[in-house]
Amino acid sequence: MITAPDRTPLDRSFFDRPVLEIAPDLLGRVLVRHTDDGPIELRLTEVEAYDGPNDPGSHAYRGRTDRNAVMFGPPGHTYVYFTYGMWHCLNLVCGPEGTASGILLRAGAITTGADLARIHRPTSRKDSDLAQGPARLATALSVDRALNGADACAPGGPFRILTGTPPDPAALRTGPRTGVGGAGADHPWRYWIAGDPTVSPYRAHAPRKRR
Repeated sequence: MITAPDRTPLDRSFFDRPVLEIAPDLLGRVLVRHTDDGPIELRLTEVEAYDGPNDPGSHAYRGRTDRNAVMFGPPGHTYVYFTYGMWHCLNLVCGPEGTASGILLRAGAITTGADLARIHRPTSRKDSDLAQGPARLATALSVDRALNGADACAPGGPFRILTGTPPDPAALRTGPRTGVGGAGADHPWRYWIAGDPTVSPYRAHAPRKRR
């Protein structure tokens, strides 16, 4: 008998913990994105942790800026940033207020609203790659900087995180984060569900060549 995913929303206390504890615990949870055209839901299959001032790979490593200010706020809010001049990425703020840790949502399996996700990602060849990678995930969910700071623990907001169904512990994997260089390159803070077709390919950091 297949058990339906638990649709109980996660409360703020779930996110008010150390980021390295929360990140693997997010796998299998259901992210709900409420849009004007209807909901899109996806089961999280890949995430990366960023530990604020303790992590050279974090946007908050060198302190608070206008760009990363939401990371220093209460846990359970979204941090959305724009990268490479063309893509948005969606993160969840974690830990006690002021710690500036967060989790990048790297990939997920669309379980509801795939028709809407396809409108946002018309170049996708199959449903398994609709949210395969952080830029694709944000695009599929119609996420941009206007959603930076949204409260994912508040009813009626644009996001909600549901309890979902935990993956088989034997399928959990951890390894280096994708594309992170410098002192943060070797942190095994990327977590994913082995064998899931929505998980993005790993890419090591490639230093930019000086011209």
